[in-house]
Amino acid sequence: MVVLHTDLDNTIIYSYKHDIGPAKRNVELYQGREVSFITERTYGLLQQVRKEMLVVPTSTRSIEQYRRIDLGVGPFPYALVCNGGILLADGKRDEAWYQASLRLIGQSESELQKALCLLEEDSRRKFELRFIERLFVFTKCGEPQRVVEDLRAALNTELVDVFHNGEKVYVVPRALNKGKAVRRFREYIHADFVVAAGDSEFDISMLEEADVGLAPHGFAEVFAVDFTVREMDGRKVFAESLLQECLGIKGER
Repeated sequence: MVVLHTDLDNTIIYSYKHDIGPAKRNVELYQGREVSFITERTYGLLQQVRKEMLVVPTSTRSIEQYRRIDLGVGPFPYALVCNGGILLADGKRDEAWYQASLRLIGQSESELQKALCLLEEDSRRKFELRFIERLFVFTKCGEPQRVVEDLRAALNTELVDVFHNGEKVYVVPRALNKGKAVRRFREYIHADFVVAAGDSEFDISMLEEADVGLAPHGFAEVFAVDFTVREMDGRKVFAESLLQECLGIKGER
């Protein structure tokens, strides 16, 4: 069995803020607004790839956020959300997987609680403080880089990682990453070969863990990764390039 673990945001789907051309379709509604899109070519390629590989969306999104997405190609048998901490099988959460995730991050619990206390009092915080499924901490802040630096100085970074994506600030147990989720799922499904695609810091461990990692043009340099990834053509929409590459990978095997 060949499995494709793919990130969603900026990998398969794109927010309304991104120009992906006029040939696109809406895949996510939020509070009545169209917020995320895929290209028509992505839609067609995804249907082809699904015939060749088990596609497993692998996202940092919460269950609620994931369920807002409808790519129009039918439900996926499996999805990994909350940075791999929760497995959805036929849309239902696998309780055994979740409990195993909580055990994995047990040593980080005190640091997560400390992060919650620090962010609760931080005047730069501009959004509610969320402890996502008791797995990781999320909020939004002004001066996010300085917030991250202050948190890293105060927390045990051997147990938790702290970073930001724009104004979004995350405190995530080091044991909770997409790479570990890919490894766990490989054993869970007895996969023969694993492909992974992603575009952000969250995806580095997943790309490294896979047999083939697919990334946007310039990814290795931006994130200074020390392993091999296949970078896609920077002149094309990443989603289209990676799905086309997947069809080629299947042919290689």
